[in-house]
Amino acid sequence: MKPIKNQDSNTTTDLTPQCIHCGLCLQSCPTYVELGKEADSPRGRIYLMQAQQKGKLDVQGSFAQHISACLDCRACESACPSGVPYGHLIENARELVEKQLHRPWPVKMLRRYIFEFVFSSPKKLRFHFDLLRLYQRSGLQKLVRNSRLLKLFPNHLEELEQLLPDLTLKSDRINIGSIFKPKASVHHRVGLLTGCVMNEIFGSIHHATIRVLQLNGCEVVVPQSQVCCAALHSHAGINSTAKQMAKKNIEAFEKAGVDKIIVNAAGCGAKLKEYDSLLEQDPEFKSRAQTFSQKVVDISEFLYDLPSLSPPGPFHARVAYDDPCHLLHAQRIDQAPRGLLKRIPELQLVELQNPDQCCGSAGIYNITQHDLSMRILKRKIEDIENCSPTILATGNAGCLMQIAYGLNLANLPQIKVMHPIEILDQAYSASSKS
Repeated sequence: MKPIKNQDSNTTTDLTPQCIHCGLCLQSCPTYVELGKEADSPRGRIYLMQAQQKGKLDVQGSFAQHISACLDCRACESACPSGVPYGHLIENARELVEKQLHRPWPVKMLRRYIFEFVFSSPKKLRFHFDLLRLYQRSGLQKLVRNSRLLKLFPNHLEELEQLLPDLTLKSDRINIGSIFKPKASVHHRVGLLTGCVMNEIFGSIHHATIRVLQLNGCEVVVPQSQVCCAALHSHAGINSTAKQMAKKNIEAFEKAGVDKIIVNAAGCGAKLKEYDSLLEQDPEFKSRAQTFSQKVVDISEFLYDLPSLSPPGPFHARVAYDDPCHLLHAQRIDQAPRGLLKRIPELQLVELQNPDQCCGSAGIYNITQHDLSMRILKRKIEDIENCSPTILATGNAGCLMQIAYGLNLANLPQIKVMHPIEILDQAYSASSKS
């Protein structure tokens, strides 16, 4: 496994010895809590990495199994007293698995098609989502579900199909290349990352984000040639493709000439903030990536830090906020979204018992590790049910879909899942009508 540069020095060294194996990370790790196995803990996986580096363990078999079972939620980083950059370690380990693991050729071709073809271009991604919309709108989905045909297929295909969100409504995707003028004087010129899944499934959240930014004196630019943030690629160990996509995004936002780069999906924001690490060995993009990453802010972080946020109107609801892992553990943001919600009149903010517990979505984890993902989700849904909110607020695409799916399975349709920016947008709408 290739070494990782220590973020606090100018030298490139192996950081696995930085782990002192104290075990403080164990109870923060969802897979260890669920399975109780040392090899499925951060400490255990670091042992495996060290054994592989010393030539004592092959990439095939248990190494690939336990490395792949990690959610990459990075809760261990928040718990670690030694500052081990576990997220970088696990992504490097997965890059090794990607290069050396012997997979069946159909699996290899499918991974290549999805990661390197579909997600490489917004147009290609849009085409595939339009096919899914046709599948749902035509009645074919209903026919397939009623026939129980998917039960004949292996690997939980029937359950995976149930994860599909409702795409039958008119798409609210944002057109790349658009510019949205502020409602008041311009204080900031910001760029919006549309992302992949966010723009195709949660375009309404982008619209809400833009409206809130416009009300707070922002000109919003949606750069023309931006692509997927490449978080999914890095998590899967496909770093060569991730680097190419990162370069495209850096060039796109450089051309836009924006003060800040706004992101409303926690996983995307975490990846964009780490472009400097991803491209640190690239002489052409190293400094450009550093400048880019310094401009990236989560939407809650940006609004919370505004000197004077436009006052929202009332929004009567009992809201529980759930921390997306990559907002809390990777970006270290927890107070900003809560602070924004607390500024909304008549909104009752309540705390989950374990708001920092992963929901089990983790990119495509609920597809590749479905059984374990559902076991982790069950804990999250029980926590939400015990809190009895009318709305569960969270700021990441995967979390929104996963938790909504879990609430549906638990027959809790009375609890609505929303992004905090949607709640703030509706509060502004109430203010304008009063």
